[in-house]
Amino acid sequence: MTKNEIADVLTEIGTLLELKGENPFKIRAYQTGARALEAIEEAELARLIAAGELKTVKGIGDALAQKITELHTTGKLDFFETLKGSIEPGMVDLLQISGLGPKKIRALRDKLSVTNIAELTQACVDGRVAELDGFGAKTQEKILAGIKNREAYGRRHMWWDAEAVAAPIVAGLRGLTQVMRVEAAGSLRRGMETVGDLDFIVSAREIAPVVEWFTKLPGVNEVTAQGETKTSVRFASGLQADLRIVPDEQFVFALHHFTGSKDHNVQMRQRALSRGLSLSEWGLVPAEGEGTAKEKAEKAGKKSAIQSETDLFAALGLHFVPPELREGIGEIEAAEKGELPRLVEQVDLRGAFHNHTTASDGRNTLAEMTAAAEALGWEYLGIADHSKSSFQANGLSEERLLSQVEEIHALNASRRFKTHVFTGVECDILPDGRMDFDDAVLAKLDYVVASVHNVFTQDEHVMTARVVRAMENPHTTMLGHLTGRLLLRREGYKVDAAKVIDAAIANNVIIELNASPWRLDMDWRLWRKAAEKGLLTSINPDAHETAGLDHVRAGVNSARKGWLTKENVFNTRSLVAVKKWLLL
Repeated sequence: MTKNEIADVLTEIGTLLELKGENPFKIRAYQTGARALEAIEEAELARLIAAGELKTVKGIGDALAQKITELHTTGKLDFFETLKGSIEPGMVDLLQISGLGPKKIRALRDKLSVTNIAELTQACVDGRVAELDGFGAKTQEKILAGIKNREAYGRRHMWWDAEAVAAPIVAGLRGLTQVMRVEAAGSLRRGMETVGDLDFIVSAREIAPVVEWFTKLPGVNEVTAQGETKTSVRFASGLQADLRIVPDEQFVFALHHFTGSKDHNVQMRQRALSRGLSLSEWGLVPAEGEGTAKEKAEKAGKKSAIQSETDLFAALGLHFVPPELREGIGEIEAAEKGELPRLVEQVDLRGAFHNHTTASDGRNTLAEMTAAAEALGWEYLGIADHSKSSFQANGLSEERLLSQVEEIHALNASRRFKTHVFTGVECDILPDGRMDFDDAVLAKLDYVVASVHNVFTQDEHVMTARVVRAMENPHTTMLGHLTGRLLLRREGYKVDAAKVIDAAIANNVIIELNASPWRLDMDWRLWRKAAEKGLLTSINPDAHETAGLDHVRAGVNSARKGWLTKENVFNTRSLVAVKKWLLL
């Protein structure tokens, strides 16, 4: 197990012990041990374990060192498994209900024999929860509401949906006279494909008016917490939003901390410690001396020379690390050497391929899609409607496809739009790897996107061979959505991504980064190494309507997380360069 995985186990042990009503000091020992573990470098943890020196780390005693060693070497811990087995499974589920902590859950079990959500629901309906000391009618109502919304609250949310909620909130906060600075943080700022909740970091002259504005936002379904420094709300969709208000001199540190990721922050804290400094959400202060990090930061006050995240990274001898790269996977080392790439930006895109019209399952006509592309300032637009085997998507027959080709040629010849339209198709890859159209038809197109749309149950070996055979077709220009995944709805089919990437490079085939917020496929975690090997991508929106063209924004996020530059992305090239590459 990695140190973070082990830390998660220690944290869960602490929670389970609290549910059992164990000694508070024992519970705190596991929580402290988890925090201590997070501050250790992975390599250092392995060295300490090998040398039998783990208990020299402050916060880790003999018993904890033994358990950490067992988890690190075997990936299992008998104590943890026994502990889980001693607690009714439904008790842990109760922790997911808003407003219920271990103490209240123990009371419900001891006094009402409640051990799962179904029993809790019935106890609330019967009015028995309201009669308990420390609960009351209002608490009972909140618990019922929490149960009702549990399913929605427990879900993650697509970046696109979360950003649609966050953007107007940031704009609204910036418009308040009491607010000095504001940014969205968390996984949203890092451009993760899905988001658990929203984090807003604000520095303000007055707190109360900002909190009042935030809690009265349209769509707020519940105010789950309200205080001077942190206020939390939930929207009807189940998305939670946290507002954190800090003094302006702490804004940069809070923004960096709550942007994350966890691994990035641990590495940054370690780097600060190696320089005799302590980095936290409150500031960057000397590690030695009296007082907590917060107290030291408050003493430093407005004297800090750090006014931006660029200043913060510079203070630790680093170039600025874009939020999308803050995942603890080499960005610190690259920032130290000045080797961070100039990441691709949305303004670099000059067009996009893999777009649909009403000819198949799109919602806008060829002319409407072209007009929308022109409005975005794009030099070109690729039309790739579905092929005949995608009958569920009104796939085009050979005759209908060739008719569309003539229509596109006529549209370009008319010079009605400044945007040039390329003729293409999203051609189904048949179960045996053959293409849905024969070569004579494909040869009449400017480009071909090859995609899998059915028979997802093939094993990895068969699916990989199927995809590779399609890429070996000389008319295949791009591979569409590598795994066919639908985020939060469907896992991708099994395919050996490494073999597909190698085959794409060998056959001069582009693998698209499908920018649909529901796909974002190929996954950003694969792109850095793939690009280093020479793979080219095209950020394609897979648009089925004019508004869908804007989905390239989500694709750019994933491209940036994959360390991709303008040079790695095919559709940053000019119209002339694209035509030359396509040999038109």
